[in-house]
Amino acid sequence: MSEKNASMSLPINVEQIQELLPHRYPFLLVDRVIEIVPNVSVVAIKNATINEPFFQGHFPGHPVMPGVLIVEAMAQTAGLLTQISRRLNGDNGSPLFYLVKIDNARFSAPVVPGDQLRLEVTQKRLVRGMGLFVARTLVDGKEVASCELMCAARAEK
Repeated sequence: MSEKNASMSLPINVEQIQELLPHRYPFLLVDRVIEIVPNVSVVAIKNATINEPFFQGHFPGHPVMPGVLIVEAMAQTAGLLTQISRRLNGDNGSPLFYLVKIDNARFSAPVVPGDQLRLEVTQKRLVRGMGLFVARTLVDGKEVASCELMCAARAEK
């Protein structure tokens, strides 16, 4: 870990997350990391509030978090697993990973304002700059979404 991140301990707050991910408002969709087993799994939290800009138009009078944003939150959580794990292994030059594939996405219940999303991601493999992850999102202990994600490290220019 770099000197700046050497003191990082759980929970990892949003300021620390911004040191690890390039995403910013309104597209930073992870508020806190509460569990991590480096190179294995991570659990993060996203609080869905009525102040989220997407609730204005999705849908007026019946606000529902778009499924693509739930998938994005899971992908960002996978990115946090990768970034934190690399830094714990002494690699401070962590590359940026892009989401390249989503498989078996399922949505079983709507996410509404006031819900707290528990984002659980497990790394299946990470080989030659390609990572495969299994992700699921729970609200109040009930699974509301799941998918498999593939991410690729950005090619150096």
